[in-house]
Amino acid sequence: MKKTVYIYSSIFVLLISIGCSKDLLDLEPADQSSVESFWTSEDKAAAALTGCYQTLIGPYSGEGSWLLKLEDITPNAFEIDDGSGASSIARGDNNPTLPLINSRFETAYEGIGRTNTFLDNIDQVPMGEELKTRFKAEARFLRAFYYHNLVEYYGGVPLILNSPNNNSQGELPRDTKDAILEQINTDLDAAAAGLPISYSNTDAGRATKGAALALKARSDLYNENWTRTLSDAQAVIDLNLYSLFPSYRGLFLLENERNNEVIFDVEFQFPEVTNRYNELFQQGNVLKDLVDAYLVTDGQTISDSDLYDPQNPFANRDPRLSQTLITIGSMLNGELVTGDELFADLTGYAFKKYTYLLDNEVSSTPAPGQSEINPILFRYAEILLTIAEAENELNGPTPRAYDAINEVRNRESVDMPDVPPGLSKEEFREVVRLERRIEFAGEGLYYQDIIRWRTAEVSMNKDGLDKDGNVIEGRNFNPDKDYLWPLPDRDILLNPNLQQNPGY
Repeated sequence: MKKTVYIYSSIFVLLISIGCSKDLLDLEPADQSSVESFWTSEDKAAAALTGCYQTLIGPYSGEGSWLLKLEDITPNAFEIDDGSGASSIARGDNNPTLPLINSRFETAYEGIGRTNTFLDNIDQVPMGEELKTRFKAEARFLRAFYYHNLVEYYGGVPLILNSPNNNSQGELPRDTKDAILEQINTDLDAAAAGLPISYSNTDAGRATKGAALALKARSDLYNENWTRTLSDAQAVIDLNLYSLFPSYRGLFLLENERNNEVIFDVEFQFPEVTNRYNELFQQGNVLKDLVDAYLVTDGQTISDSDLYDPQNPFANRDPRLSQTLITIGSMLNGELVTGDELFADLTGYAFKKYTYLLDNEVSSTPAPGQSEINPILFRYAEILLTIAEAENELNGPTPRAYDAINEVRNRESVDMPDVPPGLSKEEFREVVRLERRIEFAGEGLYYQDIIRWRTAEVSMNKDGLDKDGNVIEGRNFNPDKDYLWPLPDRDILLNPNLQQNPGY
């Protein structure tokens, strides 16, 4: 789908305006008849559906606000210039004017508006019923994804299931979080029923049955519906389509896109639509807390292991450290990292993941802003760790839970020892939580993890440190308000029925 996304998206943007708040809803086309006459062919329906996907591009391009910026508001990293407001959130100055707060809300409702418009009109298009059913399923997956990205950050929001209309939607109150979650589940059930398990190369990148089930598993996991989580995740496994990619570093390289671990990603392609990942991930904004969290190869922490050498801190460590991070003294792009590079002037650590950089050979890197690496939104390792977590919470550390987490640790290029047997439920819980942090470092998942675990008030009330223990950024998290983001102030001002979250 890499090509078709860009061919048709501008057509749809010109015809249909979308949004939730009054000012966005006022941007309706002057020539309304052009919208009404749009739904006349299969090609135009395909263009409209591509427009629904196109909303995904924005938050994963530019500064990567739904990927790297979410990493910057965790103990893993920090935002260098506070351009998005991520640093303000991390410092405890979470407020409804911040760009990240506003853009996430607006982008999600833009996607919801597009998918609602599509679903309201697709039935009038003369086209084959089988393809129409699939198109509807894709749109419902996307709508569920956009609502998921609202409800987990803001709580209950207005539930809108029809095409944008300012008169009927401009002053809607918030629906409950449970109501939104129920709709997400309904949409994903319908999506999973109507989506294929795979596509030909020309349609690669579209939502699949596996993507719908993976999102369903994530939504249920985040909301502690353990039984349903296990069912959802097992359904992904039962497709017999996905497995762990042997090379953890290779999983995120351009030449291995759409490998057998990837369930759903966002498609970029040079030169039509590109991102800045190759530069952004090298910025040197990784904090010492993440580096110290990686275990030693004997499965112990750096505090407990006899194999850990403070004078040679990166020796004998979980191989994912060197496959995820750039560190002083390591090899990168065929050269020794000495500390003179720009990234080392910040914390001494940087992300290698989502760059083009290899260790012992010179890599061909793109010009600034010309990366086309696809960010992975769902992958098979998450399914396995979802099973490990949900099984433990429901039944304790059963063999099923152990098998799932050990499969991730035993990836060919990682080969960490199995989790020790005989752990209590509480001990196994901590092991799973650390495993998620390490496995998904740099992928924008850890923030929502510490939010749903209610551990942010501990982990985010510690200073962010560089390699020498110097304070890079003071952190503060107020548990009385910061577990939810505020709704954007503009939307609150425009809609008198939209109640703000407590503390803002």
